[in-house]
Amino acid sequence: MSDAFLAHTRSVLAEIEAAGLTKRERLIAGPQGGRIRIAGPQGGREMVNLCANNYLGLANHPEIVAAAKQALDEFGFGMASVRFICGAQTLHRELEQAIAKHLGKDDAILFAACFDANGGVFEPLLGPEDAIISDGLNHASIIDGVRLSKARRYRYANSDMNELEDRLKEADAAGARFKLIATDGVFSMDGYVANLPDICYLAERYGALTLVDDCHATGHLGEKGRGTPDLTGVGGRVDIVTGTFGKSLGGAMGGFVAAAQPVVDLLRQRARPYLFSNSLAPAVVGGSLKALEIAAAADDRRALLARHAQRFRDGLAKAGFSLLPGTTPIIPVMLGDARRAQDMAAALDARGVFVAGFFFPVVPQGAARIRTQLSAALSEADVEFAIAAFEDAGRAIGVI
Repeated sequence: MSDAFLAHTRSVLAEIEAAGLTKRERLIAGPQGGRIRIAGPQGGREMVNLCANNYLGLANHPEIVAAAKQALDEFGFGMASVRFICGAQTLHRELEQAIAKHLGKDDAILFAACFDANGGVFEPLLGPEDAIISDGLNHASIIDGVRLSKARRYRYANSDMNELEDRLKEADAAGARFKLIATDGVFSMDGYVANLPDICYLAERYGALTLVDDCHATGHLGEKGRGTPDLTGVGGRVDIVTGTFGKSLGGAMGGFVAAAQPVVDLLRQRARPYLFSNSLAPAVVGGSLKALEIAAAADDRRALLARHAQRFRDGLAKAGFSLLPGTTPIIPVMLGDARRAQDMAAALDARGVFVAGFFFPVVPQGAARIRTQLSAALSEADVEFAIAAFEDAGRAIGVI
């Protein structure tokens, strides 16, 4: 590797550091949970965890661990192949059918991650004569997936239904054969739910399809955890749902696309991340099946999660923090400046609360924040501890 290239790379890293944008990883010495043990030179310490996607608290559920072990014993460690060669087991098909049934779709197709699902869903279904209309705050995986397709691309401001309608009219005026509206179900950095009733209304009015990435909703929002289409009352009006097993549904990995049978069948033939990636490991599939079963019956966990989120939101608002409005377990604490977000995260770390600061390019310039995520794995005492730590840290660094 050339010295010039390495020098350039080091200079870019120095610029990132100088701007206060460096992301640093911390190591967990044990399983994911409401309380975690952070590795350190003095042997580590226990912290309250407010930054995992472990909404239902299933990431270390003993029944899921047991199901993963059973699948490991019965089906082996890995597939060493892609699905269409020799990488498909009965277990994979069982999970596809289970998630499809849970979401009320004909069928589903598994991917290594939802990033791959979103990266692979657009290109096989839509061509140059078609149009994709995408929300301006959609996840990076949707943005990349749209870029990989040959369809014409339109963008509308986040949740702006007037602008969405304008983009639909533009696509019609350009002669689009098929139109597809793509949106997150829950916008992960802001914590609020997409306006799916109006999106579906406009889709039906202009003859468009709808795709919802429901990664931050499947399992813990809607009846039995069926996600934002169920939560917002649009149900079967959403044509394609993408999602993950890496958050509420066990927290391991793996994504899916659930849709009508011809859509899934075509993706099996042409979705490149599916065709050219190893099948999910059997232990992940077995554990995810058990997680889906538990989540569907977990009304108690969903109720506890909602109580935790409301208590935490009320506590921080009373303390004087600036919060984005919302009703999901994602509660962003707005700080504006990237350096201040990192200072706040460090102050909370010192007080035993595990959080992460988010800043550009993950969120827009000037919109840095601490994104907190509540979990059913937390106790009421954990939530109260976290509120007190936020208030103390906020006063210490002058945020409140």
